[in-house]
This record gives sequence, C-alpha cells and structure tokens, in this order.
Amino acid sequence: MAGDVTAGDGTAGLRRDAIGLREVLFQSITAMAPAAAVAASIPSGAAFAGGSLPLAVLIALVACLFTASCVAELARELPAAGSVATYAAQGLHPAVGFLVGWGYVFVEALVPPLLLLQLGFTTAGTLHDEWSSYPADLWWPWALAGAAIIAAAGYLGVRASARFGTVLGVFEILVFLVFALWLIGKAGEHNTLSVFGTSHTADGYGGVSGVFAGSVYTVLAFAGFEAAAPLAEETRDPRRTMLRAVLGAALAIGLFYVVTTYAMTVYFGPDRFAGFGASGEASWEGVARASFGLFWVLVFLAVVNSTIANANACSNVSTRTAFALARIRVLPRMFTALHPRHRSPVAGIAVQSVVAVGAVLGLGLGYDPVTAFLLLATVIVTVMIGVYIVVNLACAGYFLRRRRQALKPIRHLLLPLLGIVAFVPALLTAAGLPVFDFVTELTAPVSYAGPIVGVWMAAGLVVLAVLLRRHPERIAETARVHLDEPALTGTSQNGAAQR
Repeated sequence: MAGDVTAGDGTAGLRRDAIGLREVLFQSITAMAPAAAVAASIPSGAAFAGGSLPLAVLIALVACLFTASCVAELARELPAAGSVATYAAQGLHPAVGFLVGWGYVFVEALVPPLLLLQLGFTTAGTLHDEWSSYPADLWWPWALAGAAIIAAAGYLGVRASARFGTVLGVFEILVFLVFALWLIGKAGEHNTLSVFGTSHTADGYGGVSGVFAGSVYTVLAFAGFEAAAPLAEETRDPRRTMLRAVLGAALAIGLFYVVTTYAMTVYFGPDRFAGFGASGEASWEGVARASFGLFWVLVFLAVVNSTIANANACSNVSTRTAFALARIRVLPRMFTALHPRHRSPVAGIAVQSVVAVGAVLGLGLGYDPVTAFLLLATVIVTVMIGVYIVVNLACAGYFLRRRRQALKPIRHLLLPLLGIVAFVPALLTAAGLPVFDFVTELTAPVSYAGPIVGVWMAAGLVVLAVLLRRHPERIAETARVHLDEPALTGTSQNGAAQR
C-alpha cells in the first residue's frame, strides 16, 4: 500500500496524499453546514439583534477567527489525525489531550444523527406542506436513507467522501449566494449600511446589548471550522494545507454568512426583522415561496444537501479521531481496522452508522425529531465550545513550552486569550445558564444535555485514571505525531512484516 501512513509499531495506517486543499477546505466548510446555518441557526439571533443581525454576524466572525487562527497554527505544527487531542496533549498535558479526545469523538459521533434528524423532519414537513396526504410524522425513512448515503461515502475512502462533500458544498453555497444577490437587487433603494449599526435591534435589547446577544447565538453557526484537521495524515503537504483550510473555511463562510444575512435583512426590512425565524412565512423558505416562485425548491434542496454534507464531514472527523485514539490503545483496537483497498476506517464507520441510526430512531421516536434535535444540539455545542476554549489554551501552552523560538505574542498569546473570551458567553448560553438576561433556562428533555455531558466526561476520568495506573505510556502517546515518523510503504512494509 504505497503512500500509507504507518505507525511506529508497523501498523498500517491511513492513506497518505489522498486529498488536496480543495477537498480539505470543503471538509471544514461542509462541517459548518452553511446553508442550514443561514436558514435555521443564524435567524435565532434575530430575536435579539433584530435588523442589526448583520453586525452581530460580523462580530461573531471576528471572534471565531481568533480560535480558527489557533487551530490553524497547531494544525500546521502538529499534523495528526488526533487533531485537537494531540494539540491539547502537546500544549498542556497528555491527560488533558486524552480528555479532549474523549469528549471530541463523542460529540462528533453525535453530529451525524443530529443532521439526519434535521434531514428527516425538514423533508417530511416540506412534503406535507406540498401534499397534505403525506404524513408530517413520516420523517424517519429520509433519515435512514441519509445514513446509508453517508456510510457508503465513508466506506469508499477519504478521497470519495471528501469529493462528495466538495460537490455538496459547492451546490449549497451557490444556491444561497445567488438567492442573496437576487434579494439585494430586489431590495433596491432599501439597501442600507445601517444594518451594520445598532439602530435596528429588537425591543428590549437596545443598542450594543442586542447585538452582543445576537452574536452569541450566531457564534454557534461557526462550529466545525476545525474539521479539516483530523484529515491531516491523508492530505498532501499537510502543514501548509491545514492552515489554509482551517482559516480559509472560517473566513470564507463567515463572509458568506454576512452577505446572506445582509441580503435577507434589507429585503425583509430591518425594523421588522426581529420576527424573522427558521420556519413559516418569515423564513428563508417562506420568503422564497412567497416572492420567487419555484426558487424555493432550490433553497429547500440546499438545506437538505447541507444536512447530508455536514453529516458526511463529521463522520470523517469521528472515525479518524477514533482511529487515532485506538492506534495508541486508549480506545478499543477494533477502531484501527481499515479497508484493505480504500484504507477507510471500516470499523469506525460501522460503529458510527449504528450510533447514528440508534440515536435517530431512539430519540426521534421516543420524543419527536425536533426535540431530539435540540437535545443533541445542546450536548454537541456545549462540548465543542469547551474544546475550543482548551485548544486556545493549548496554542499558548505549546508555543510557550515547546516552540519558544517561534513564539509570536499577538498570534500565540493575545489571539488565544481573545478566543477564550469570545467563547465563554457562548458556552454559558449553550448550557442554558442564565448569566445574561437573554439566556433562558433549559427545560426537559433538553436540560438533560448537561447531565449527559457530565456522565460521559466522568466516565472519561475513570478511564484516564485506570490507564494512568496500568498503562501510562498510552496516555503519553496522545501527544505523538505519527506523520513525523518514517512511513513504511510498498515492499518495505512487506519486508517489515516478514522480519
């Protein structure tokens, strides 16, 4: 298997040089689910920022670029499938790296079922609106179909999966950009830069407070920009490519969010934008239906497309992270099983598919798909923001402890601090802690997210304690960068096996 990354113990690994910048860039882009975020996530900030939501999105973009810069710096220094776990291990301590990896693989495994739930209830709801004879609660066949597509793409290897994500990502971005430009043109003389000020905030959230509240909710739409990092061992020139992909995705999609939000705000009307939402007439699909004829079909397809692309990207992340942790034997060795031809982590893909189908049917039928979606989203966002905060700390720690000669105070100390400051309010909001007046306390079953995260991380602490006592070398290997080791390829692999 020429071109395979090989662990120091001779275990054959992921295929090296399988993908390039384009595919890796869209790995991060699709993990951010741009169309779904524009249509569903970002409008939640309108209740606070109102017609000043474009300013809130711009502030969120700047805030997220702080953390994206830290991830990009570490991805360039430490190209590893373990990504955030390796960064934390190198920058802080291997035990912290293990806990970060433990939490990260958990939530990334929950992202596909989250998106499959959205695929199911979005498709069923739209079909019911068009043909009332179609049952609105017959959502699960669409979710299962999406699960099958994602499993097949992952099974065929990173090249097929990444190219599939690229095609999906290009489609959803083009649809929403064309629609946005159309809206800007239709707005005509109502185009105004005042939406980048504080004069259009919602009642009760005047001025800066409304914009700040809106930006906190908007920050959550940026989650996923780091998703390129776990593909480092399968990427050509990973040190250069990872930095460009992570920063490029965060910046490009951030600007995409600004343009699309501006377009809808000036078309819909800044002074009544506080009533804009994710569904109904005052939504992206609602506006498309009312004003642009059959164009709404493309908007609907772009959102559906976005759910599949996001699930595909995060399946890549969860299976590669599980592979990296299993390779150093802190997860079961079964997760290192690779397809002999495609070099895809087939055991991880199989487990990921079972988790996705189980969560979709168990939670979706046990509650309802929308409630299940909110529960999973709260779990995921809570852990992800915690991971981002730790990675910011790890960036400062890595350059202070290991790369002092390359330390740049602004890039490696100030930006991580600003990234932490930016994500703390988002963490409190996601957890439903009413520290700010715009944060509402979570109700059951969404409030179960906190205990679920607590139980999982407590289990991780138990595993960590056992490993530190019995196999401390495995925890130490969380900091290992396998790509920096000599790779055995072709005949040299066979010779090593014979020896």
